[in-house]
Amino acid sequence: MNRPRLIRPVWLGLTSAAALMLGVTGALAQTETKPADTPATPPAAATPAPATPSAPATPAAPATPATPAAPATPPAATETPATPPPAAQAPATPPAKVQTADPFGEEITLEPKSAVILKGKASWDAAFEALMEAFKTLTATLDKAGVKPNGNPMIVYTSTDDNGFTFQAEMPVPEAPKNLPKTMSMGTTPDGKALKFVHRGSYDNMDNTYEAITNHLDDKKIEAKDTFVEEYLTDPLTTAEDKLVINVYVPMK
Repeated sequence: MNRPRLIRPVWLGLTSAAALMLGVTGALAQTETKPADTPATPPAAATPAPATPSAPATPAAPATPATPAAPATPPAATETPATPPPAAQAPATPPAKVQTADPFGEEITLEPKSAVILKGKASWDAAFEALMEAFKTLTATLDKAGVKPNGNPMIVYTSTDDNGFTFQAEMPVPEAPKNLPKTMSMGTTPDGKALKFVHRGSYDNMDNTYEAITNHLDDKKIEAKDTFVEEYLTDPLTTAEDKLVINVYVPMK
């Protein structure tokens, strides 16, 4: 833009000098006019002026209006309200209180139930087989008598030593079956205050559960009776051994 404005004043100075020469002598004016015409070279210089059209190319600057894209920032402001939804999820915190694991050592009170009892004895190596055989015998007896259990089968360990243990297999029933075998008797399931533990998995892995129970009793300095009660929440006769769910009760003194 500055270059055309500097060329135009120089060209005007040359034309004024030619007029003064015409006033001094006409002859010289004619001869000078020709040189004056020669300043047509300035028009050649003026040729740069056509470069001025290129100057309009500068209007490309109007592309700056693209800056209105800045208003795109307001949408970001509109997105900020999206933050409230997490706050709306705050009420979901109560589910966090939902128990996700079995309570370990929960204190409960066992209620006695009438039950058919079958006493037995077994070695540790054949423990599971002996218990399952006892449950099969009780189930067959109740089926024959037409009596349906009204509770989960239970095992009460009455004594243990390094070689094995003695137990009572108990099946809660609403009424005493008729003609019970001499190997069976009527009685009641354990009652009173006890600590509840839950075992999930195979019977063989119960050693780990009982070790944890023993440690828990020692840490809490809890005095318990010399007996343990197992309640089979899943049917031990039809459930895969590694899918067993067993409540272990430790009666308290």
